[in-house]
Amino acid sequence: MNTPRSRRDDNLTRNVARPAPAGGPQPISRREALRRGLLGGAGVLLADRLVCAAPAAAPAPKPSAKAKAVIQVWLWGGASHLDTFDPKPEAGNDYCGQFTKPVATNVEGMVIGELLPLLAKQADTFSLIRSMTHGVNSHETAAYMVQTGRPSGGRDVFPCVGAVVSLSKGYDAGYQGLIPPYLVLTRLQGRFSEAGFLGSRYKPFATGGDPARTPFVVEGVVAQGISEKRQQNRRELLHTLNTLDRTMKGDPQLAALEEAENRAYDLILGDGAKIFDLGQEQDELRERYGRNTFGQSCLMARRLVERGVPYITINFEGWDTHKQHFQTMRRKLPELDKGLATLLQDLSERGLLDSTIVWCCGEFGRTPKVQWEAPWNGGRGHYGKVFSALVAGGGFKGGRVVGASDARGEEVKERPVYPCDLIGSLYELLGIDTNAKLPHPQGLAVRVTPAEADGVKMGGRLKEIM
Repeated sequence: MNTPRSRRDDNLTRNVARPAPAGGPQPISRREALRRGLLGGAGVLLADRLVCAAPAAAPAPKPSAKAKAVIQVWLWGGASHLDTFDPKPEAGNDYCGQFTKPVATNVEGMVIGELLPLLAKQADTFSLIRSMTHGVNSHETAAYMVQTGRPSGGRDVFPCVGAVVSLSKGYDAGYQGLIPPYLVLTRLQGRFSEAGFLGSRYKPFATGGDPARTPFVVEGVVAQGISEKRQQNRRELLHTLNTLDRTMKGDPQLAALEEAENRAYDLILGDGAKIFDLGQEQDELRERYGRNTFGQSCLMARRLVERGVPYITINFEGWDTHKQHFQTMRRKLPELDKGLATLLQDLSERGLLDSTIVWCCGEFGRTPKVQWEAPWNGGRGHYGKVFSALVAGGGFKGGRVVGASDARGEEVKERPVYPCDLIGSLYELLGIDTNAKLPHPQGLAVRVTPAEADGVKMGGRLKEIM
């Protein structure tokens, strides 16, 4: 370490038709038909996170946790390590292009990209990993590897970090929040199934919408053009028409349906909707974050952490810069700088950074050598040999650098860090037992993190910054 000072198969129950009883189907009463229809509707609601499953058997004691939540800033498309967290000003124009003046940070000996001056002032709160590696140059397989810690192409689709955290700290672990325990701002990547073989219960809730707009239209929670009063009137009308509730008093299935309804309306009309109302924040703070989708997503993530949501992903699009790389960086990097630096400062000022991990990287880096030739004309391609990540809070030390790339950022020079190393370190800080078994649909013994015997490359947990 370099240390500067200061499917799920779900057993798909294939619904094979069963033979009808002798004499043909038996008739049922109208009351029974209505009851069955109502129970079917309740089942749909109950399956979709609004009513928690019955508690499982008492789990084994868990490791102590330093972190309670994770904010994952995903640089969707893969950001250039040379232009962000691992500048190489001596490498020359073919590598640096327009960016030749990295900025010094508030940690002696640590420099970062010149378009990240606000983050430079927060360097004592985060550490940089400059030797991330996996060697994969395809978006889908690289994204899968960085978010699951496992290579693609095997028998199973493994769950990503957010799904494992949802399993370990979500409804099964006593989470009672209205907001689902794994949330994505604002759009899913669609690269792979985030929940993997864990199944749909552990998929993330994607908000949709744009937090930089008023209102922030959250799918299924905040509707465009429908006032709170209108929503309340609709609920009252529903109750007026609900004669079953009066004729079947005490029915346990109806009681469960009522509970689901109450939770749903609490989410739409109560505290759930208020969480997504960024108008409750001061204008000055919203300006500091940046009045753009990424900046306001960072602010939204802080609000969600305050409400106890354990895992939030911000999918920050636009980093796949095969063409017009430097022009794009002059737009994207200031947004990243403003939003991420303010997030770190805001979390720290509110006493939340010590218990919240902030993890920022993409699926890979970009080619260190600029592709000046046509048709790229100054672009950077995919590069999985070496790239960088930023980690902060939740038990990670600040002001440190782990590993190094070579003089041109083309190879890992020292201390290779593989995705499973970083993910295992995250789990450890969250108090998740990495040797525990994940619930597998075929009952196979699958650990939370892979072992070397599984053929997964690893360099070791990030003990030097934990």
